[in-house]
Amino acid sequence: MATEVYLVRHGETMFNQLNKVQGWCDSPLTVKGIDDLKRTARALSQVHFDNMYSSDLKRAIDTVHLMKNANVVSEIGKIRKLPEFREVFFGSFEGDDIDQTWAQIAKVGGLNSETNVQKIINKLGLEKFREATKEADPRHLAENKEELDERMIRGIHILKDLTKNEERVLLVSHGDFIKTLAIKYWNKSDGKHDIIFPNNGSVTRGLLKDDGSFEIIDYNKDAESL
Repeated sequence: MATEVYLVRHGETMFNQLNKVQGWCDSPLTVKGIDDLKRTARALSQVHFDNMYSSDLKRAIDTVHLMKNANVVSEIGKIRKLPEFREVFFGSFEGDDIDQTWAQIAKVGGLNSETNVQKIINKLGLEKFREATKEADPRHLAENKEELDERMIRGIHILKDLTKNEERVLLVSHGDFIKTLAIKYWNKSDGKHDIIFPNNGSVTRGLLKDDGSFEIIDYNKDAESL
């Protein structure tokens, strides 16, 4: 039995609003973030889920509870928190200005005047971008592509085991993590170039298949358009 997975990106946070790097560090949802999530929650309120899961970061946990409380057709118990679905880790850059961070990464990658992250990734390729991030990080703690791939694959395997008797689940995760999943598992991506960053509160749907493989079938959708 294949399991349908609704991947929801958390709502806007203070760090999103302040244009700061936010990976494993956390900041609270903004009023706008909560209002946007309420619209997503209303749109999904009549969709039956066998279970709901979340990254273990607070912005994701707060988001999943909004989804759970608004849903009128599902009986969801305690939310299982999955650290494998955390945001990408940016090491020493956590909490720094986003544009300054991209500029430092671009410089390490040989692109001295570029600050647009999509252009940087498309010019370097995703693997070199992740390596440049780790190299630019003064403490070299940021996740590279190999480390992130290993965590994504581990997360999918864990989710497959948890959902083996579930037909449809909701999982709250994070923008760069969901985007990287889509680059790897969406047939509309070539696996090398960047794609649009998912919106706060957007829904990306995937299928966990019987053989353990994963496929993205819808990406960055307004919940009302699904």
